[in-house]
Amino acid sequence: MDQQTLSLLVVGATFALYIGIAIWARAGSTSEFYVAGRGINPIANGMATAADWMSAASFISMAGLIAFLGFTGGAYLMGWTGGYVLMALLLAPYLRKFGKFTVPEFIGDRFYSKTARIIAVISLIVMSVTYVIGQMRGVGIAFSNILEVPLATGLIAGMTVVFIYAVLGGMKGITYTQIAQYVIMIFAYTVPAIFIAITLTGNPVPQLGLGSTLQGTDTYLLEALDQTMVDLGFHAYTEVGGMSMLNMFLLTLALMIGTAGLPHVIIRFFTVPRVRDARKSAGWALVFIGILYTTAPAVGAMAIWNLVNTVHPGEIGTEEGHLAHADRPAWMERWEQTGLLAFEDRNDDGVIQYYNDGNEEFAAFAEEEYGWEGSEIVTLDRDIMVLANPEIAGLPGWVIALVAAGGIAAALSTAAGLLLAIASAISHDLLKGVFMPRISEKRELMAGRIAMGVAILFAGYLGLNPPGFAAEVVALAFGLAAASLFPTLMMGIFMKKMNKEGAIAGMLVGLLTTLLYIFTYKGWFFFSGTAMLPDNPDGWLLGVNPTGFGAIGAVFNFVTAYIVMKLTKEPPKDIQDLVESVRVPRTEG
Repeated sequence: MDQQTLSLLVVGATFALYIGIAIWARAGSTSEFYVAGRGINPIANGMATAADWMSAASFISMAGLIAFLGFTGGAYLMGWTGGYVLMALLLAPYLRKFGKFTVPEFIGDRFYSKTARIIAVISLIVMSVTYVIGQMRGVGIAFSNILEVPLATGLIAGMTVVFIYAVLGGMKGITYTQIAQYVIMIFAYTVPAIFIAITLTGNPVPQLGLGSTLQGTDTYLLEALDQTMVDLGFHAYTEVGGMSMLNMFLLTLALMIGTAGLPHVIIRFFTVPRVRDARKSAGWALVFIGILYTTAPAVGAMAIWNLVNTVHPGEIGTEEGHLAHADRPAWMERWEQTGLLAFEDRNDDGVIQYYNDGNEEFAAFAEEEYGWEGSEIVTLDRDIMVLANPEIAGLPGWVIALVAAGGIAAALSTAAGLLLAIASAISHDLLKGVFMPRISEKRELMAGRIAMGVAILFAGYLGLNPPGFAAEVVALAFGLAAASLFPTLMMGIFMKKMNKEGAIAGMLVGLLTTLLYIFTYKGWFFFSGTAMLPDNPDGWLLGVNPTGFGAIGAVFNFVTAYIVMKLTKEPPKDIQDLVESVRVPRTEG
């Protein structure tokens, strides 16, 4: 059986499972559509939360960024993991105790203002649409590889599947589907990592294999990788490169507080019966998340090692040390058909040279010493690294098919959660909460499904022209959440004297300044990024990378809200009492 057929069978089986679950758990009421009837077991909810949160950026793109950025890519790892801890400790239990369906509903009631609720809806939609673009790109990449078609065709196929099971099932169907997706995702991520770790280091535990010696040598994997990357004109893998320490700090902080403010993940804690179940769910989710996130650094390092040694299988700088175009393996030919990998024989020697021609000093040396005229891998999308890794390593076909299914599961699980957040914001918060308070439950449910369908089409269209790689696009979304929703939620829970004027002003300033910065320096969604922008390029304000500006936007939000609060009247006493009741545990009796 050829690889394409095998991959289609495995992925097709998973799709049948997802759609079957959606039909079995079809939402029949608004409570089931928005919060799964608040009847989900904490362990099951923890697994669904992990799948909801670990998106295509986590499964497909994060290890790819770590592969090419090395130590610097750890900012994504630290930011996303640390942010979940913040959410679990500071937000989830209190918001569950408040007992509403959505984040904008909490903000509207807490700040006794429909205006605050509308601004929260706008913030949620802007953030969620930006986030779901990264998921659509991940779905498109996986499908285009399986079907051996252009990215656009793969994206349309992915949109169709998301539409069927997300629109049909609502939160109830999505929850049980995400449990299945988590199981598929974690097997797909860890099984090839174990095989590759054994092949390279002899250690079956990828986390330990990262710090082990290469098979048959006394040289540590990271030590050998450092030397190889330097030999090709790149910075040493374990050193900071491609981003300043300031931008690493800002990016990590933006991802942390952005994660804590993600409405589609916060909603998951509304699906359990009790407040203590929300805490249990958070703990279990962190365990399930940790399995993948502690494996990612090993996957990234081993992926770049396998890639470099595929292109340069012998001594660097000799014709024998390169791969002839005619002899390149099948995995390269398959990925070329997607448009995400491309070669160009610049010096007509029939072999492939891959090195950092952006390093002018090394490029001049390579041309003089070896006759190289530029890196001949002219397109190498970082988002393909995890999916291509088992193919590069020569693993069995069923492993390659499993990884493809896992990548699609990661993208679909988060896309479904985001689309539900968008749908609930429009149907529940805008229509029922503001414009049509007397709307029937049936019409509200239909409005939510229509909103979800429109969001899928819009995000799919923009996913064809994203402003960067999946992880970069997601980082922009997290920055928007960090600057708008997270500060407002924190002040709403822990500052009982924060009033509606302060919250509204803070959200507007945080959201608009961050959007303006992203528009100015990153371009909007019609800018097609092909690489991480270089560190401190001309024009960035004080050298701040747009992906990390959300941390500064959050500071603007906090400061603006505090100043406006001091200049305006306190919230009503019943609102202050409400905050106290949410924050302080009730005693027996």
